[in-house]
Amino acid sequence: MENSSLLFPNTYAVTKELIRDRTARIGIVGLGYVGLPLALLFSDSGFVVEGIDLDAMKVETLLNRRSYLGSIPSETVARARDRGFHATIDVEKIAETDVVIVCVPTPLDRNQEPNLRFIRETVFNVAAHLHSGHLVVLESLTCPGTTEEIVVPILEQANVAHLRVSRNTAAIDQIFVAFSPENEDPGESTIHRRDIPKVIGGMDRFSTELAADLYSALFSHIVPVSTPTVAEMSKLLENAYRCVNVALINEIKELCFLMGIDPWEVIDAAKTTPFSFQAFYPGPGLGGNGIPRGPFYLSWKAKAYDFRAKFIESAGEFNAAMPSFVVRCTSEALNRQKKSMLGSSILLLGIGYKKDVDDLRESPPLTIIELLRRAGAEVSYNDPFLPYIGRGRHYDLNIISTSIEDVSRYDAVLIATDHSSYDYKRIVSQAKLVIDTRNATRAIISEKIVRC
Repeated sequence: MENSSLLFPNTYAVTKELIRDRTARIGIVGLGYVGLPLALLFSDSGFVVEGIDLDAMKVETLLNRRSYLGSIPSETVARARDRGFHATIDVEKIAETDVVIVCVPTPLDRNQEPNLRFIRETVFNVAAHLHSGHLVVLESLTCPGTTEEIVVPILEQANVAHLRVSRNTAAIDQIFVAFSPENEDPGESTIHRRDIPKVIGGMDRFSTELAADLYSALFSHIVPVSTPTVAEMSKLLENAYRCVNVALINEIKELCFLMGIDPWEVIDAAKTTPFSFQAFYPGPGLGGNGIPRGPFYLSWKAKAYDFRAKFIESAGEFNAAMPSFVVRCTSEALNRQKKSMLGSSILLLGIGYKKDVDDLRESPPLTIIELLRRAGAEVSYNDPFLPYIGRGRHYDLNIISTSIEDVSRYDAVLIATDHSSYDYKRIVSQAKLVIDTRNATRAIISEKIVRC
């Protein structure tokens, strides 16, 4: 598109030049596990970044040059502040930016249906402060069609300047819109972030090109697709693929236990095949931003087309039931020791959804704690990354991480997240009973261990 800038002398060309010169001002709305790392990455790449979040405590922490995410050192925030990174609760700062990236949560409601309230409200507030030439990118995990069916209409109806979204037509009073799925993987260190391909789907070729130019400053490989809906679906396919395979492995695990077979040994043998098999591993359930929720977004959207995604629904439901399976295993293990779940003291090791991270999003151990409490157990936890668990959208625990100097005082120790810092040999030697959901004790032989 050598001459495409001639079509939009006051919008497209100006925005394109600002992005390429890295003088475009970037606004990141939502400074959580997706938004904050992205904001710091843009800052590190030479852009001036304004982070916007309604949580005043987050904003104050960042302004004081500190981090609230375990995966991001405070030194990284301090360096970004020196380069001009700023944070605010004031959405009016959008008017001073050239690019807006929306990274707000998209939780499921009690009926396992998408709650897009945060996207709707954020986009509505953003629209009021847009100017001609603005590039708006949605990164929030969502169901296919959100950008085209929800974001674009709100942007066009709610902006006071009567701006229109670019659709391959030459106009001065327009903005550019794209969707690009987030690709954060907390704790992942084997792949450099710059080497993770970035999928981009714009409302038209000009929006796609602007977004591609923008993310090329951060990522070495850009994957443009034809529409925002294709980009949205690609992320859900990725999530559903992992969800379905984890469900398969969890089901194989249960069958292996009934047959007296070690499922982890089975997986290790199967993965020696140089083709046709990718190893997935069982656990107490699925956590994180996308994998637990993605299948339900697809299922919900499919119903609008009178189509039932039975295979995907089944996988999502099977994984969602894994915390109950763990609690049932724990109860049965206690019964074999002539103890009842009612009144038993149980220590959970690890409460984040993933090894060596402080991320609680959709974390299965949270559900396990609630189910154990409901069954009458006295539950404590230890997690070196999460010293306190308060209240979230789906939990209200208000408990403090306890010491593991002496685990013998508990009726059972339940390994829910296999953090590297735990001395599993010492834990097994001291504990009365160990419920291992992660195969963390694979190298230890003891009658105390129950794997589930």
